[in-house]
Amino acid sequence: MSETGNRLRKLLESPNFDPQSYVKQLSQQSDGDRDLQEHRQKIQNLADETAQNLKKNVYKNYRQFIETAKEISYLESEMYQLSHILTEQKSIMESITQALLSADKDETSKEMQAAFPKETEELKQRTLTSLLEKVEGAENIMDTPGRHLVYNGDLGEFDVDNMAHIQKVHAFLMNDCLLIATWLPSRKDKVKYKYNALYDLESFAVVNVKDNPPMKDMFKILMFPDSRIFQAENSKVKKEWLEILEATKKNKASKDKHKKEEAAPTSPVRAEVSTNPFDVDDEPAEECASLSPEWIQELPEDLDVCIAQRDFEGAVDLLDKLSEYLKEQPASPKVKELRAKVDERVWQLTEVLVFELSPDRSLRGGPKATRRAVSQLVRLGQSTKACELFLKNRAAAVQTAIRQLRIEGATLLYIHKLCNIFFTSLLETAKEFEMDFAGNTGCYSAFVVWSRAAMTMFVDAFSKQVFDSKESLSTAAECVKVAKEHCQQLTDIGLDLTFTLQSLLVKDIKAALQSYKDIIIEATKHRNSEEMWRRMNLMTPEALTKLKEEMHSCGISFQQYTGDDCWVNLSYTIVAFTKQMMSFLEEGLKLYFPELHMVLLESLREIILVAVQHVDYSLRCEQDPEKKVFVLQNASFLHDTALPVVERRFEEAVGKPAKQLRDLRKSTRSVRVNPESTTSLV
Repeated sequence: MSETGNRLRKLLESPNFDPQSYVKQLSQQSDGDRDLQEHRQKIQNLADETAQNLKKNVYKNYRQFIETAKEISYLESEMYQLSHILTEQKSIMESITQALLSADKDETSKEMQAAFPKETEELKQRTLTSLLEKVEGAENIMDTPGRHLVYNGDLGEFDVDNMAHIQKVHAFLMNDCLLIATWLPSRKDKVKYKYNALYDLESFAVVNVKDNPPMKDMFKILMFPDSRIFQAENSKVKKEWLEILEATKKNKASKDKHKKEEAAPTSPVRAEVSTNPFDVDDEPAEECASLSPEWIQELPEDLDVCIAQRDFEGAVDLLDKLSEYLKEQPASPKVKELRAKVDERVWQLTEVLVFELSPDRSLRGGPKATRRAVSQLVRLGQSTKACELFLKNRAAAVQTAIRQLRIEGATLLYIHKLCNIFFTSLLETAKEFEMDFAGNTGCYSAFVVWSRAAMTMFVDAFSKQVFDSKESLSTAAECVKVAKEHCQQLTDIGLDLTFTLQSLLVKDIKAALQSYKDIIIEATKHRNSEEMWRRMNLMTPEALTKLKEEMHSCGISFQQYTGDDCWVNLSYTIVAFTKQMMSFLEEGLKLYFPELHMVLLESLREIILVAVQHVDYSLRCEQDPEKKVFVLQNASFLHDTALPVVERRFEEAVGKPAKQLRDLRKSTRSVRVNPESTTSLV
C-alpha cells in the first residue's frame, strides 16, 4: 500500500476520528469534483482491501471455528449428562434421608408401644371398631382376635386397561389384611361406605406406578390373576401408603416366622423324624441356609446402588451371579420373595436403559454411544426391545443429520454431502448392529425393514432437491450415479440396497426422462419449421474442430461430412438434432436400470421418429433437385451413421438388443432405394 493509503488508514482507525469534521475539511481542501472522486476511490480501495483481509482471516481460522463449534456441542451433551447424574444423586440422598427419618419414627413408636402396649393395642382396636361401623357389610371383620387398624385413607380407583376413573374408595389397612370399601354418597346416616373386598397381606404385592401426567401418584396391587390401580391424593400420601404397606407386610411375615420357630421345638413329630435324611420337613431349614450368604442378603440394596451410580454392567453381573446361584435351589417362599424384590430392580434397570436409548437423549457420538445400553438389555433377555430402541435411535440420528444439512451451492455438491452423511451413517449402524446382535439372528429381519425405511427417507430428500427443483437431465444423471456408487459400498458388509434405491427412484426418473424427451421433441419441431436445407457454416476453424471433437466423443465418424474451410455438408437442424439425441442417450444410460428399459427405448424411438418424419416429408415435397440431393445426403447421415451408433451404444451399455431402434432404422431404407417415392416412411 502507498504512503498516502497508510496515512488514510491510520486516520480512519484513529479512536478520535470524526466523520463530519473529516468530510467538511475534505470539501474545503478539494479543488473540484475530480479530487473528491479520486479521494472516494482511495477510500473504496481501502474498504475492498479491508474486506479481503477479513475474508482471509475467516478462511484461515475456519477450521478452528468448526472444531470449536463441535467441542461446544460435545460439552453441551456432557453437561446434560452431568446434570442428569446430579439429579439422580440428589434423589438418592433424599430417599436415604427419608429412610433414616422413617427408621427414627419406627424406633420411637416401638418405644412408645413398649411403654404402653396394652393401651396402644386397645386404642387401635377401638379406632378400627368406630371406623368399621361406617362400613356396610363389615360386621365380621373384628371377629379375628388381635386385629387392629394401622392406616386408612381415601383413594381413587382406575381401570387397569384404559386408565379410566372407576370409583372413589376408602382403604383400611390392618395388621393382617387390607379392606377396600366403596363410597356411598347417597346415604344420609352414619354409614358412608360399602364393603368391597378383603385381601390377606400375603396374597398381594404392591408395585409403584411411574408418573405419566396427568396420571400420577398411583400404585398397583397385584393379586393373581387380577390387579387394581389406586391413586392417592398427592405424592406424599402415596409415599406413606407404599412405605406403610411394605412395613406392615414385613411385620406380619416376621411375626408368623417367630411363631413357627417357637412352635417348632415343642412339636413331638418334628423331634421324632428329625434324624431321617429323607424327611420333607427338613427342606425349609435347608432353604433358609441356602440364602444365608451375605451378598445375597445385600443384593437388592447393591442393585439399587448400581442403578443409581449408572453402573449397568455391575448390576447385570450381579443378576447373572444370582441366576446362576438359584439354579440349584428349590422354589421356596424365601426364594420367591427374593425373586420378587429382584424383579422390581430389573424393571427399574430396564427403564433406565430404555431411557438411555430414547431419541430424546443426545444423538451425538454415533452408533457406538448406544452400545453400552444395548449390550446390557441383551444380557437381560430384552433383545427385541433393545433392537427396536437401537433402530429408533439411529433413525432419529439420521433424520436429524439430513435435516441439519444446509441446501447451498450447486445441487451436485449437496447430493455429494447428503450421500456421504446418509450412507456413512447406514454403514456404521450396520456394523454396530452386527456387533451388538451377533447372537440374535432373529433381529436381522428388523434391521432390513429399518434399512428400507431409512432409504425411503433418503430418497425423499434426494428427489426433493434433484427432481422437484426441475434440474437438467445431466445433473439428475450425475446425482443418481453418485447415489448408486455410495449404495454399492454397502455390499462390502453384505447389505445390498441397490434394488430398493432403484425401485424408489423409478417414478421420478421416468418422469424426468419423459419431460426431457418432450423438450427435445419440441425443440426439434421448432427447428424443422425453420428448415432451409442449407449447408452449415461454422465461420471459424476452431468451431469446426470443436464440432468434430464432440461428434468423435459420441462415436460418430464426422470427417467425411466436412467440406472446405468451415463448411459442413449437413444442415444445422440435423447436426443440432444429432447432438441432442446423443446427449439424451448418454444421460439416459447413466440413469438406466431394468425397470426403465422400455421407457428409455420408447423415448429414443419417439425422438428419432420426429427427425425421420421431417426428412421424409422434405424429400416428398422438395421441388429443387439440388436441395433434394442435399436432403438425401442428410437422410443418409441419419440412417448410415447416427442411428447405428445409437443402436450399438445402447446395446453395449444395456446388454440387450434394441429391437425398436433396429426396426426403425430398417424402415428408413426406402429413402435410399426410391428417393422419388411419395409414400411416407412411417
